[in-house]
Amino acid sequence: MIEQIEQQIEALIFASEQSISSKEIREVLKLTFESELTIEAIDQHINTIEAKYAQPQFAIGLVRINEGFQFLSKPTYYPVINQLQIHRSKKKLSQAALETLAIVAYQEPITKLEVEQIRGVNCDYSIRMLLEKELITILGKADSLGRPLLYGVSPLFQDYFGINSKADLPKLKDVISEENFIGSAEE
Repeated sequence: MIEQIEQQIEALIFASEQSISSKEIREVLKLTFESELTIEAIDQHINTIEAKYAQPQFAIGLVRINEGFQFLSKPTYYPVINQLQIHRSKKKLSQAALETLAIVAYQEPITKLEVEQIRGVNCDYSIRMLLEKELITILGKADSLGRPLLYGVSPLFQDYFGINSKADLPKLKDVISEENFIGSAEE
């Protein structure tokens, strides 16, 4: 018989990125320990684990999702976890990604080639990363030769920067200082 069966099941649920079903748990335990646990026995152990994590001293709970099980943080802790996610996602935007995002925000709809012409460098990585973070989205295709993709900011962009609409973006004249110009203003 498997030693510490509940801990084995608990470890499987914890390590699974998605919910894991009793049937999957049974198959993994069978392959690992050559054990023939029934689904009912596994479900009994899961009920014990679920009761354990229902206690108030635990910040996580065992949740039934999509005919499977997954450990999730309890709703009480969502505000602090949300702040962590915001903090981490803001930290992860590179200078290149911020520049690319600013260009897309002010010039949308815009193609990747147009962004690259403004920045003067290849923007493949920045565009891909911003799409993955869902800060920009594909708006469609341009009518120009080759029908390149058009990019624009997503609704998540507004949440990320704490604005209600694109109208809340700073005006370019407020951001651009005269120190950024070369030569005199009369030329």
